[in-house]
Amino acid sequence: METRNYLEIANDGMLWVMCIPIILIVGAQAFLFTKKAFDAAHVTSLEHSQCMRAFRVGATSAIGPSLAVFIVMVAMMGVVGAPVTWMRLSMIGAANTELTASTIGAQAMGVQFGSAEYRITEFANSVWTMALNGCGWLVFCGLFTDKLEILQDKVAGGDRIIMQRICGAAVLGTASYLVASNTKGIDGGIAMDRISAAIIAAIFMIILDRLGKKYPKILEYTLGIAMICGMFIGVVVANNFGG
Repeated sequence: METRNYLEIANDGMLWVMCIPIILIVGAQAFLFTKKAFDAAHVTSLEHSQCMRAFRVGATSAIGPSLAVFIVMVAMMGVVGAPVTWMRLSMIGAANTELTASTIGAQAMGVQFGSAEYRITEFANSVWTMALNGCGWLVFCGLFTDKLEILQDKVAGGDRIIMQRICGAAVLGTASYLVASNTKGIDGGIAMDRISAAIIAAIFMIILDRLGKKYPKILEYTLGIAMICGMFIGVVVANNFGG
């Protein structure tokens, strides 16, 4: 099994058979939520034209974040295959979370995500990590959602701004750790292409954030643009200086 190219298994037809029903369920849920939202419009005295306008605004606003998800999806498809990638990003929609989970799954096996050593066992571990990570959210939401307000009052004294900062700091710490842990090359030394990609992406995020204050519509596309620029610079540096 290990000698077989794991991507043949990752893109096997049987995986498509298992993943497509889940994707269809997600699509059905989106349809039902939309229908119920329109049906409930009379409660707030909204007219149908207003609902349609809100729907168009929401759909347009979703394009920007979807571009970032699409970029990560293309990258993940080359490593964990199309069926699992499509299923996970259709269910969760958090590209960074799924990429992080699959990376941690590979690192738990002692290899880098997408490296030459990444094979069927590491692929399976990445899939398990993504699945268990998603299950954790569902279990936690089901058991503790009604208790989060109590926890928030104890941690932040009921101050939502402080709570947002605490959550932001946690995300920043996690992302920083992942970036720092992936600055090493295959030989164990510093990989200038990876460092360059991270630095350029950060610079573009700062620039785009400032531009977004003047042109708010740009904010929807900042993540995708920063990722593309970071990857492009990383490739250029790798080709010219090695990584």
